[in-house]
Amino acid sequence: MRASRLLSLLLLLQTRGRMTAPELAAELEVSVRTVYRDVEALSAAGVPVYADRGPAGGYRLLDGYRTRLNGLTAEEASSLFLAGLPGPAAELGLGEVAANAELKLLAALPPEPRSHASRMRERFLLDVPSWYRSGDDAPYLSEVAEAVWDQRPLHMTYRRWGQEEVDRVIHPLGLVLKGGSWYLVAAPPDGSPRTYRVGRILTLETLPGRFARPEGFDLGGFWHQYAKEFRERMYTAEAVIRLAPGRGDLLAYTMGTDVVAAALAAAEPDPEGWVTLTVPVESIQHARWLLLRMGADVEVLEPPELRAMMAEAVAELAKLYG
Repeated sequence: MRASRLLSLLLLLQTRGRMTAPELAAELEVSVRTVYRDVEALSAAGVPVYADRGPAGGYRLLDGYRTRLNGLTAEEASSLFLAGLPGPAAELGLGEVAANAELKLLAALPPEPRSHASRMRERFLLDVPSWYRSGDDAPYLSEVAEAVWDQRPLHMTYRRWGQEEVDRVIHPLGLVLKGGSWYLVAAPPDGSPRTYRVGRILTLETLPGRFARPEGFDLGGFWHQYAKEFRERMYTAEAVIRLAPGRGDLLAYTMGTDVVAAALAAAEPDPEGWVTLTVPVESIQHARWLLLRMGADVEVLEPPELRAMMAEAVAELAKLYG
């Protein structure tokens, strides 16, 4: 356990440069006192760890020192070959780079981790887009990725959800791949970050100069909060329905697992096995479209306007099919 922690401490200093004892303690999830002891142990083992005094001080390695140890277990090395995602890497213009990196990593690994990594690549595949839909056509993706990397401002023409076209000058902060679609997180020069679907960019121009990233901006944290707020905004109404026995999986597939799971968990079947659920919906019209796909496996109880819409649709279908 301690040997693994010492190696982690060494690799942190090697990859990040100077770090304070509290920073190391937070990363390693130990006390500051433990960090002091571990640094002394590394120094006693011949690792050139130095302490810089003062407000900007901290621990660092002697300039130019590099350890040849990578510290990877067989399982850790194998997991890296799932993280490559060759499809998205190719879309970003990094397909050849990712392939070369994978080849070099394989060559550097000892025999056992190399064998594990090869089996991982042969037996597991990550296919990002969902069924029945392909990813967005995003012709400007590589240019956007380059601007994100180089902190270059962009001028774009963008098609909003309502088909309105707008001009924007933005500072691109990060890219997110969600369900086969690429989203750009960017901020106007004097505004807060927001998201743009890269496939909706109609024209793009890279502007001269560089911008400074907002201090403390965390792409993962921003996206997590954005997704949470998006789900909350998306559901504007509720529907009360009766669901036929054994059709929970079909309803979850139709309306979304996150929408249905909590409602099903709290429901009690009636003597015939039907359950009454209250589920959030985007709108009454959208709920009508979704629930019609369930056929006779679902009955709408409320709201009255949705029940009336369902009855009207069923009557029209009866006319159509005789």
